[in-house]
Amino acid sequence: MIGNTRTPQERQRNPRDWPLRRKILSTLVICSIGFTTTLGASIYTPGHEQVKREFGVSTTVSLLPLSAYSLGLAFGPMISSPLSETFGRKFVYLLTLPLFDVFMLGTGLSRNIASLIITRFFAGAFAAPGVSVATATIADFTHPAERTIPLSIYYSIPFIGSAIGPLIGGFATEARGWRWTAWVVLIFAAAFHPPALYLKESYGPRGSRADGGDEAKDMSKSRIMLQTMRQFFTSTVVRPLHMLTTEPLVGFICLYTGFQFALLYTFVVASPWTFKTVYGFSTSAQGLSFLGLVAGCSVAPFVLVGADFYVRQRRARHTDSSESGEAAPPPSPEHRLFTALYGSLVLPVGLFWFGWSARPSVHWIVPIIGQGITIMGSLLIYVPCNFYMLDVYGSKYGASAAGASSLSRYTLSAAFPLFVTQMYEKLGVSWATSLLGFIALLMAPIPWVFRYMGPRLRARSQYEHGT
Repeated sequence: MIGNTRTPQERQRNPRDWPLRRKILSTLVICSIGFTTTLGASIYTPGHEQVKREFGVSTTVSLLPLSAYSLGLAFGPMISSPLSETFGRKFVYLLTLPLFDVFMLGTGLSRNIASLIITRFFAGAFAAPGVSVATATIADFTHPAERTIPLSIYYSIPFIGSAIGPLIGGFATEARGWRWTAWVVLIFAAAFHPPALYLKESYGPRGSRADGGDEAKDMSKSRIMLQTMRQFFTSTVVRPLHMLTTEPLVGFICLYTGFQFALLYTFVVASPWTFKTVYGFSTSAQGLSFLGLVAGCSVAPFVLVGADFYVRQRRARHTDSSESGEAAPPPSPEHRLFTALYGSLVLPVGLFWFGWSARPSVHWIVPIIGQGITIMGSLLIYVPCNFYMLDVYGSKYGASAAGASSLSRYTLSAAFPLFVTQMYEKLGVSWATSLLGFIALLMAPIPWVFRYMGPRLRARSQYEHGT
């Protein structure tokens, strides 16, 4: 067999041959970095009222630092993702994480709204690899059949971090002031960023992988440098945007998953307003209302792993056992979309539940449960759709596809908070949330279309690389 003819040096260079312990520890380090990244995004929210009073600005302007961080997360991958495909994943982590810490320090020391917006934008930009490069890193050292558990956990991390941020930020703001929303993030960074030093490089571009080392040795240093610069600038400027605008698979999935993340940031702003207006919650109690979102984020990975085991892998094993003498073909990437089909139905149910139960005559736990159902439905869509893109584009273009996804995801999550409060004030909780529910219903056919038309679209893709 081909796999058995590799030399020990080739097996050592192949990250998919790493020991299980190294894979688990690497996944934990990457997940902790992603948690800190998204915690830093939403933890600011409870402090925006204090910022509004201290700097004498409007509500919309006081929310700009929240959106600025999301914009940083949107545009950061345009650089970090292709950079990771040129110089490697670890290089990007070690370059950007200290810079994130520096700008988060600047956030806590800001003396005017302009500096607060600028420092949070650059903090988000340098935090971006924590969510954009991470998925490709895990894909580097896991076989497609092994990815369900680590990636289901990882893809839930940005939602958990964003959901728990306002909870922590509410207590920090009430006890010590809004600046502690920055100090808390730095405390988490001090604990979770240093282990990145011990990550082993998982991606060896320019021929350092086992299948191209000899070619790299034959190239002159000047030719390698010229090729590297050309690849970097081309992929930085062109590839993520080109994939977003020319690949229907990338464009529609990024639109749909971007809407999922924008919903999360809608709740980051709308949930405190709702429970303050309807139920009279204090700042810290408003933070506790996010426990429904945290619960939904925590339950979703178990549903995803269970569905993968009992549906996708079981079907693959049945197909394999039904063949006589020949190995069964691997499941198509479209099998990844199984839970997204049902998530597309759960999501609008959760939105309508929250919208029409948040009223004084209904106990506050009911809309909190509705939030949990909403975010669980989002994850049942978000995770398999990202799995699908990763299976289609593989490690070679996976980071650029993730960069396109981050661009759409965080651009929408930056825009939504700026008009959510006004929308809820004008339409009320019921109809404002119902509007989002109708949009979710309009987008619900997307995973169903790809489930049945995906093979034809993949056949026409100029980027398809496989797993």
